Amino acid sequence: METAPWTARGADGPHLVGSRCTACGAVSFPPDRERCRDPHCPGGDLVEAALPRRGRIWSFTDCRYPPPPPYVPPTDPFEPFVLLAVEVDGPGPIVLGQAPPGTALSSLRIGGRAELVEGTAAGPDGGSHPVWHWRPVPDGDGGDR
Repeated sequence: METAPWTARGADGPHLVGSRCTACGAVSFPPDRERCRDPHCPGGDLVEAALPRRGRIWSFTDCRYPPPPPYVPPTDPFEPFVLLAVEVDGPGPIVLGQAPPGTALSSLRIGGRAELVEGTAAGPDGGSHPVWHWRPVPDGDGGDR
């Protein structure tokens, strides 16, 4: 996955890269390079932080119309897709991302588990570009680690 500087690949697979404040511990995504986003923080250094690959589904919806450019639909005609907002495990932020193609809205529930996986998106140059997807983890499939 090469959507740098927001992603990286570790021994356990892909993960998102955020920032963590050394003064208050607040974690941000996308990473902030200038200041802590916590308005009550006295200020501290910001360090790179690998976010956990799993989290809880905070919200979800389906997109039944194509977003405006620069979005490039991967199919013609356009096919709806699912967006997930996932609260990353630990002191993590809520991160928005698409579900893998073919994910049924009926398979999702608020509070369910999701994990980060690699995906691709169509680009304006006609090629494919790496992106992250939030794949729902079925109940009882080790998703509560």
